[in-house]
Amino acid sequence: MQVAAAGENPFTPKGYAMRYWKKQISNDLPKPEFLFDKASPLSAAEYAAFSKLAADQSSLSTQLPEFCSKANLLCFPDLSPSLEKHSDNANFAAYVGKNFTNYGTDRVGGTDDFRSYSENENVVVDTFRRYSRDSTGHRDKFTGYGTDANVVDQSFNTYGTAATGGKGEFSNYNDQVNVPNLVFTSYSDSGNGRVQSFTTYTENANAGDQKFTSYGKNGNGAENEFTSYGNESNVMGSTFTNYGEKGNGANDTFTNYGTNTNVPENHFKNYGTQGNAATETFQNYRDESNVGDDTFDSYGKASNAAKIGFVNYGQSFNEGTDKFTGYGKDSTGAEADFKGYGVNTTFKDYSKQGTKFSRYTNESSTVVGSLVSSGKKVNKWVVEPGKFFRESMLKTGTIMPMPDIRDKMPKRSFLPRVIVSKLPFSTSKLADLRRIFHAVDDSGSMTKMLSDSLAECERAPSPGETKRCVASIEDMIDFATSVLGRNVAARTTESTGGYNGEIKIGKVKGINGGKVTKSVSCHQSLFPYMLYYCHSVPKVRVYEADILDPKSESRINHGVAICHVDTSSWSPGHGAFISLGSAPGKIEVCHWIFENDLTWAIAD
Repeated sequence: MQVAAAGENPFTPKGYAMRYWKKQISNDLPKPEFLFDKASPLSAAEYAAFSKLAADQSSLSTQLPEFCSKANLLCFPDLSPSLEKHSDNANFAAYVGKNFTNYGTDRVGGTDDFRSYSENENVVVDTFRRYSRDSTGHRDKFTGYGTDANVVDQSFNTYGTAATGGKGEFSNYNDQVNVPNLVFTSYSDSGNGRVQSFTTYTENANAGDQKFTSYGKNGNGAENEFTSYGNESNVMGSTFTNYGEKGNGANDTFTNYGTNTNVPENHFKNYGTQGNAATETFQNYRDESNVGDDTFDSYGKASNAAKIGFVNYGQSFNEGTDKFTGYGKDSTGAEADFKGYGVNTTFKDYSKQGTKFSRYTNESSTVVGSLVSSGKKVNKWVVEPGKFFRESMLKTGTIMPMPDIRDKMPKRSFLPRVIVSKLPFSTSKLADLRRIFHAVDDSGSMTKMLSDSLAECERAPSPGETKRCVASIEDMIDFATSVLGRNVAARTTESTGGYNGEIKIGKVKGINGGKVTKSVSCHQSLFPYMLYYCHSVPKVRVYEADILDPKSESRINHGVAICHVDTSSWSPGHGAFISLGSAPGKIEVCHWIFENDLTWAIAD
């Protein structure tokens, strides 16, 4: 769609960007409306004022809330703790926007029910410090914490610490979140005769990090159950440090950890360490997962008279790197049983006495010591239907699934190029960036956001790739025209119509006559201001296609797809090969251009 310049103040950043487009692009094709909607909303006066502040970065930092508000940036609030204490029965239906210090501390009897904490929110930063600490005979429920949230930085410090009797239930912690940075410090530590369950921790999450430090430590006669941790997640890093450590007479069950995940990085350290007369069961660890890097260090170490069972470890379709160190080591009178251990794994340092292995699988189907292999593999990681497809499907009449092409990034705007040029943008200047954007926590989401995006922008290009990160519309125009020349067009999928359903392909048009061509694709990066990662890769074909409703055959969208003809440098574990089969260099791979991403190519 054409962006009308009429009425736009020429001295605003948006007005300047529109003039720059007209000057640098040698055709009169419509400008991409969505891109100019992301131009800086600063007025001419605000632009001048913040440009002056940017020259002195310390001054800009002191004005950060106003700068973020006026420029439409992604900044996290500086929240003060809530000093509220709740000693009576309380039911919270919804809670958002503050740090929470005490809930249900020293409660005797009764039931507390916390239903929703920071759910369905965009850019969540909060802390829950204490819940049911030192309670007696108290039942507490926490139903939802941070569910369906986007860009989450949350920590939960203590839940049920030093509680006696009663029952604790935590149902959902950050289910279906995007780019989380999560810390759960302590759940039911030092409890006495307490029953507690944790049902779901970050299921269906995308691209983030999480830590769980302690669950049921120093418990007496406790019954702990953890059902699901990080299952069905994509590119997540997770660390679980202590489960049931130094428990007495505990009955601990961990059902699923990292099941059906894609490229996980899981580290589990200490399960049932130094327990006494405990019964420990771990059902599934990284079952049905795709590649990744996993370690498990110490299960039942130095325990006394414990019953230790591990049912399934690493039965993956596409194996990654797995290391299991210390199973029942230094235990006394322990009975240990390990039923299944997967392919391409390293098992070291386990108790030779009292340990039984029912099945040990490796790639060569041989016998390793007393561990018998079966050679069996399980189902592969399921890639979202329609996310990748073959070029042959781009034909009129083809019915195919359309993935979720919606833009799930937080809303932000570009900064004017003059302001961007005055801000640091390199890993070597990360400390300066952190000061500007108030990223005081070394492991917080803002710090991670800054460091991850800088690392991606600074990494060496892949073979044949030309790349640049751009933080203004002018910079994007400069990069695209430097690769393709001035007679270019910026194309994107028209809308999100048809997503998550079946679609029918209508009329198809190949750019440059359907021949292999050059293009520059630009994808959003997560950063305080709008930042695009733009790159040109060799040997692609670009298509436009009408997208139809398969029943009515009415037009519901107009899609842009790019087909990578040369996939020889791609990883064997890439989702495209998991979805379509085959291997690098053996097939071409196509995908749609998602909402608010774009690809530049020659103008037809």
